[in-house]
Amino acid sequence: MPFMRTTSDRLPKDPEQLREIILGLQSTVAEKDDLIDRQTAHIDEWKTKYQQILEQFRLAQQRQFGKGGEAANQLGLFNEGEEIDTAATVEVDAETETITYTRQKPKRKPLPDHLPRETIVHDIEDKACECCGHDLHRIGEEKSEQLEFIPAQVKVIEHVRPKYGCRHCEETGTEVKIKIAPVPPTPIPKSIATASLLAQIISSKYQFALPLYRQEQMFKQFDIDLNRKTMAEWMMRCGELLEPVVQRLKNRLLQQSVIQADETPVQVLKEDKHRCYMWVYCTGSDSPATRKSQGPPNIVLYDYQASRSGQCVKGYLDGYRGYLQVDGYAAYEQTEATLVGCWAHARRKFVEAKKAQPKGKTGKADWAISHIQKLYRIESEIKNLESAEKQRVRHEQARPLLDQFKAWLDKSANQVPPKTALGKAIVYTLGQWKKLERYLEDGHLNIDNNRVERAVKPFVIGRKNWMFSNTGNGARASAMLYSIIETVKANGLIPFDYLRNALQAIAENPKDVDALLPWNIDLPKSATD
Repeated sequence: MPFMRTTSDRLPKDPEQLREIILGLQSTVAEKDDLIDRQTAHIDEWKTKYQQILEQFRLAQQRQFGKGGEAANQLGLFNEGEEIDTAATVEVDAETETITYTRQKPKRKPLPDHLPRETIVHDIEDKACECCGHDLHRIGEEKSEQLEFIPAQVKVIEHVRPKYGCRHCEETGTEVKIKIAPVPPTPIPKSIATASLLAQIISSKYQFALPLYRQEQMFKQFDIDLNRKTMAEWMMRCGELLEPVVQRLKNRLLQQSVIQADETPVQVLKEDKHRCYMWVYCTGSDSPATRKSQGPPNIVLYDYQASRSGQCVKGYLDGYRGYLQVDGYAAYEQTEATLVGCWAHARRKFVEAKKAQPKGKTGKADWAISHIQKLYRIESEIKNLESAEKQRVRHEQARPLLDQFKAWLDKSANQVPPKTALGKAIVYTLGQWKKLERYLEDGHLNIDNNRVERAVKPFVIGRKNWMFSNTGNGARASAMLYSIIETVKANGLIPFDYLRNALQAIAENPKDVDALLPWNIDLPKSATD
């Protein structure tokens, strides 16, 4: 029976009719409760969407108008309040408990002693005393230095090989055998390029990001017609010449206990795929103490691939079972290595969440960033320790902080919507947790893979200038030359000096590859000073 409003005196006496009225009331209440629940869920859904849109708007504003990069460098975050100015003297008054900062006058660094010097004496003509007219005598002098720049010089080396014949054989009608000195070995036979010219072009492009078309214009200033196509062919040839050295460096890299890896896109015009990638691999630590215990190699290698699939890194690290420190990209899971996470990437997620917060407000993201900074503070304090001591300190100091952070993540995951910026940061960190805490296992490991990201940066800067590679072979040659340049820099050598000597050594004896490794090559003293 349909439910209808009634008073107590009009209620039916029949129990069945009363039962139907009660059931009708219960059904109506249930429908209203269900409607309220649906409306509440709908409102919550729209609130979440609104929050996500608002966060995206704040992040877009930050990217467009805010400061680039993160708020602070991980290892540069821990200057205490009294270290306001590194060029200041701090004076503390014990009685008044006041601190006074006295700024020191900056001092100019002396110019290097090894630079050639030209002395110019500025003397006076009138050497008579203005008071009495007697002759003045020299009592000292004042010196000042300026730096003069001499533009690069280009010269032509003319090779003359006298030819010799036998006059007696000519007179007797015997076949004359002509003698002549052999052709001097050069990196690219029958080319006008010397090892020094090739070294200059390579270092200009791959170290200083100067495209070939700009170098072409520079050579025109010397009235030299050297087109970019010719230089591009030379770069391809140099990549082939240096490939055995890069291969030997790769063999040494795969012997290390720790490798860091990353990848960055590169556009190659004549490839089938729209986006190709340059993969970067390097030794896991650049601290002096770690290098001493790990061995001399300090290696940075680039590998061009036409895709970003896991087969690329799996093929390059074929059989490697050491530690591989990377970001959260799933392709690295296909390797046989033990993966180690990167706290810089985890921190970056929380920095994004902080940017999405309303201006001037603090929240969970600020707490997370502050807690991660404590981990980096520990790393800053132990960076020069031996690996075994690093591992001990990490277990004593970093382990409690990690346990506290993990408990906070588990609790926050149930409180924060997963699709918000903060929720994404929490989900990412929890998903990477086993890899993130793995750096405690070995003192050779770093807290992040910032070193390989620094190795990626020179390529990214160069890419902004030359924008794309024409062919896959050209991109592979670039990978070879970038590998040489960055490895040479990592070992404290000047790339131009190394390339000039290495290319000439390859021309004279291409089989002696070990002698060309950056830590073995014998450079002239003037080149390494």
